[in-house]
Amino acid sequence: MPPSQISCLWKQPDIAGTYRTAVSLHSHTNQSKESLLFIPEFAEKWPVLSWALKAQCKKSRRRPIDFSQAYWTPPLPPKLAFELESNQIESELALMSLVSLTDHDSIGAPSALRQMPDAVDVPFAVEWSIPFEGALFHLGIHNLPESRAHLIMDDLAEYTRNPAAPRLTELLAALHELPDVLIVFNHPLWDQRDMGRTAFLPILDRFLDGFNQYLHAFELNAMRTWLENKAVAQLAAVWGRPLISGGDRHGCEPSGALNLTHATSFGEFISEIRNDQLSHIVFMPQYAEPLGIRFMQTVIDVIRHYPEHPVGSRTWDERVFHIDCDTGFHRPLAALWKAPPAFLGRIFWVIRMVENAPVRHALNFTFGGKSELRQPSEVPHEVIA
Repeated sequence: MPPSQISCLWKQPDIAGTYRTAVSLHSHTNQSKESLLFIPEFAEKWPVLSWALKAQCKKSRRRPIDFSQAYWTPPLPPKLAFELESNQIESELALMSLVSLTDHDSIGAPSALRQMPDAVDVPFAVEWSIPFEGALFHLGIHNLPESRAHLIMDDLAEYTRNPAAPRLTELLAALHELPDVLIVFNHPLWDQRDMGRTAFLPILDRFLDGFNQYLHAFELNAMRTWLENKAVAQLAAVWGRPLISGGDRHGCEPSGALNLTHATSFGEFISEIRNDQLSHIVFMPQYAEPLGIRFMQTVIDVIRHYPEHPVGSRTWDERVFHIDCDTGFHRPLAALWKAPPAFLGRIFWVIRMVENAPVRHALNFTFGGKSELRQPSEVPHEVIA
């Protein structure tokens, strides 16, 4: 198998010069439904926020929010998300752009873009949620055939609701038989249900033992740590699969990892990965910033007010949904209160300080030295996996 290449733009600013195209994979729009469990988890890492959340919830007369039943949607609609990704490639790398938008269990974004008056030619793609033996895995399914995309999505959704290993084999085998479809194992070492390594890793091994033959590449994820990504590279080598990039963008920062290619279409690019197993990943400069700060920036993007967006999606509480105990249906938080609780405003004020340049510089200086990316020079020019 030819080696996968990994480069960092801040160390090799001219690396894109010999390529024609850059590919953005694994990027989310407001068609994704995202768990809100990150709020209490995020607060627990920041003692002041944790204290404020618990103290104010005790004082509140409102029924507490059940975060397990709530979800949020990323702020960017499909067209803006597509433009964010393509503009980074075309302006910073001076290359042709290919963008695949992969919302959770939805092809709403590519469907909407293809139906616009000025149609955007993007592939039908999805991040498919796969429950397996108590764990949860995500596969990026790219370039579904237009004539069958919605029928395939029905089958994938049925498995997610009612998982069964024999059916998973049938579905993956059928997708693998489509020569222009790319199946990527997204962030394979992320224990999404927090099972613990002792429980999670044997399940991962059984998943790969049963289904690796249908997987075309393992993802290096721009929102996971370099330590984890290095372990993914080792895992891919063990299972004989090339590496591929994944931005996993949910906010307004463009993808921190892209693929460089000589292909000019998704079909050609997929052939490079599937048949030739050629892959060159480039990490963008934002990946060198401490991951915790980048996560905080995503939170800021989520809670930001967007006056230019359509009515009903401008404020953060119009993009956050909670189960209505009276009707059993999800409703935006904006419909459940006259104004957000004051304690949330105070928490958001603290988080927004990250956008203050001196504060961000200080956080980079303080926390950058504690990460595995202490200095950009610690990421090699090129890693052979």
